[in-house]
Amino acid sequence: MEFLDILKCEIRNVDEDILDMIPKDFPGWLKKTLGESKWDYDAGALNKAIADPVWDLLNRGGKRWRPYLMKLCYEAVFLRDKSVESNGEKNIDKFLPIVEIIHNGTLMIDDVEDSSNLRRGKLCVHKIYGNDIAINAGNAMYYLPMYFLAKSDLEAEMKLKIFELVNEEMVKLHLGQGMDIFWHGGNGIPNEKEYLQMCAFKTGTLARMAAKFGGILGGADKKIILALGEFAESLGVAFQIQDDILNICPGEDWGKDFGDDISEGKRTLLVIRALEVVGVEDARDLIGILNLRTRNKIIISEAIGILKNSGAIEYADRLARELVLNAWKKLDLVLEKSDAKDKLEMFSNYVVEREI
Repeated sequence: MEFLDILKCEIRNVDEDILDMIPKDFPGWLKKTLGESKWDYDAGALNKAIADPVWDLLNRGGKRWRPYLMKLCYEAVFLRDKSVESNGEKNIDKFLPIVEIIHNGTLMIDDVEDSSNLRRGKLCVHKIYGNDIAINAGNAMYYLPMYFLAKSDLEAEMKLKIFELVNEEMVKLHLGQGMDIFWHGGNGIPNEKEYLQMCAFKTGTLARMAAKFGGILGGADKKIILALGEFAESLGVAFQIQDDILNICPGEDWGKDFGDDISEGKRTLLVIRALEVVGVEDARDLIGILNLRTRNKIIISEAIGILKNSGAIEYADRLARELVLNAWKKLDLVLEKSDAKDKLEMFSNYVVEREI
């Protein structure tokens, strides 16, 4: 079976479990989860302000690869004895949606910050419900899964490890987003290493969180958990680089506006590389177009032409492949042979070969 087919099967299972963390209808959930109200719950308002926008986005699909990464990392390290089984295998599936829900919350807020129009082929949530609703609903997607975790039957020590993990990674995520916002606001141009660090914080964070989460639930030692995290971080960075490429060379099912990164003035790896190798005139034109933040397709195509002619696409693709290959070589040394390990290698190949 091809990796993408395996991933599609896993998506269905994750989607069923998301309902346990985020309701589609608040009335029954409120009393069951929070208990009796001191005054009155306005469940209808919560349906409109949280459930509807959240499920609008979730129902559009998405790759859902982070929960599967978490599951594979768990399976690759799981110690098959009774003490771990009671706290691991029995519980793993119901925790898989946590990182996916947080990820979708970041998308909802990111679209507001970038003034984006499309997400997964439809209008962004803030374009339908308003900025205020989108920001609040996106923030709720950070906390509702953690509320579920706090109320779960995991032992206190494991909960603490996971809370510390999520807190650390969410700090890094916001640092990465801060860098990205600052740069595409026209405030300078990062060098390649600065850009890759931003990606490690922003895109690598949730992949790293998923991998470490799986390792913690599987009972892995600190060394293995760190190795899983480093591998996943490289996958996340490579995934972002591939997104940069697909944004200007999209496949048939690309669910965002063509050339969004140009319209948003983003200093992607493609831009950074192009500015290193093109002539003064092309460099000036490229920066000028990015600073325009235009949606004019003719002007966007001019910028894309500069990027393509510079060889930046080929350079970025090679770099993404090298990152993943080197990351896999390191993880290969510390994981014992297993079916899950084989699938992790397939996963790494999927990241750099994907077309949409």
